[in-house]
Amino acid sequence: MMQSIKIKYFTEQIDRLEYIDGKSDWIDLRASETVALKAGEFRLIPLGVAMELPKGYEAHLVPRSSTFKNYGILQTNSCGVIDGTYCGDEDMWRMPVYATRDTVIRQNDRICQFRIVENQPRISFEEVRTLGNDSRGGFGSTGKQ
Repeated sequence: MMQSIKIKYFTEQIDRLEYIDGKSDWIDLRASETVALKAGEFRLIPLGVAMELPKGYEAHLVPRSSTFKNYGILQTNSCGVIDGTYCGDEDMWRMPVYATRDTVIRQNDRICQFRIVENQPRISFEEVRTLGNDSRGGFGSTGKQ
């Protein structure tokens, strides 16, 4: 069943979101204004949209694969999580970035992407003395040459 998402645009100057079936289930987001950054600066890049996600879902927001190469920016929280309660008329999505070099992101440039993901089910934790499984050698132990 196809989900419907209510979306509010804050500007007419960016292309409308589009789901491209069969290509990828990630949807590109665009800068809604031109932003100039100096190396070492932090900024919240406005993305020009607010959405009401379907009940029980959240959005995961990450840079596009070309974002660092093209703009020299890093998303400061690695993966942005937008929960379903962030859905008010003024709740514009933004991308928190750190500039590694002087750069300009122009209005309507595609800089990040998102997908919606079902919320984690309810879980409980059961404390045990042993997990009863073979150890793999500790964190970072695979892939040795």
